[in-house]
Amino acid sequence: MPRHFLTGAELSPADLQGILARAAELKADPRASRALRDKVVALVFQKPSTRTRVSFEAGVVELGGHPMILRNDEMQLSRGESPRDTALVLSRHVDAVGIRTGPDALVEELAEHATVPVFNMLTDGHHPCQVLADLLTLQEAFGTLDGLKLAYVGDGNNMARSLTLLGAIAGVEVVVSSPAGYALDGVRNVEDPASAVAGANAIYADVWVSMGDEATADARRAALAPYRIDDALLDRAAPGAIALHCLPAHPGEEITAEVLYGSRQRIWDQAENRRQAQKALLEWLLATTP
Repeated sequence: MPRHFLTGAELSPADLQGILARAAELKADPRASRALRDKVVALVFQKPSTRTRVSFEAGVVELGGHPMILRNDEMQLSRGESPRDTALVLSRHVDAVGIRTGPDALVEELAEHATVPVFNMLTDGHHPCQVLADLLTLQEAFGTLDGLKLAYVGDGNNMARSLTLLGAIAGVEVVVSSPAGYALDGVRNVEDPASAVAGANAIYADVWVSMGDEATADARRAALAPYRIDDALLDRAAPGAIALHCLPAHPGEEITAEVLYGSRQRIWDQAENRRQAQKALLEWLLATTP
């Protein structure tokens, strides 16, 4: 049976620790591994992307493989072909399949029928590849993940869910702070952002208006305004606390320009770390020797 990476729950603490350690090695020597030599990785984009597209395509090349980019309008999935049939066909031609889409059920069905690894590049419910980069960034910033606290402030979305799930595996305390009506189901919510960030080593933001939320944009901005990361909120966190953001950012909404481009953030390191964390993930998925 192939390994899959759909939510991050597939990883044991040892698996996650190993992926992060390998990512750090690959960052120090980006072309040290040829684990994907003569291999093809299909990257299916049903949603727009900047960081995911760039980091996966460049990463596959650095590992010696070929990234096969498949846009939504180029595939029969967009015309009603089933995820099952898509999985059966792709499995005959490529060595792994990543998909950036909406429904989690679509990714789950692909994985159920694929005979090659399937990995989640983003769904409505989860964004696990981003969190691998986030954890690598925290490890770089503080030297360890042990005992760290991260406060996520804003909409209780796929990013909050993945941070909570993978943070628990990594041993990082993750606190989610959202206004009423925007809280993440199944997770304790600390509605007051000032209370949530107390003692936090990192404060995390995501956009207030995600793809598909445009119809409620004004209401979302009004409800989420108190959850903006600014210098005052960082001052309430632990000494030396950093700001994190999965990007794209909207300065003046979920984060101020002063924080986004200032010295109290590691946001651009996060964006760079996507590539190396995902390369380590691909090695783990394909279980190859670098």
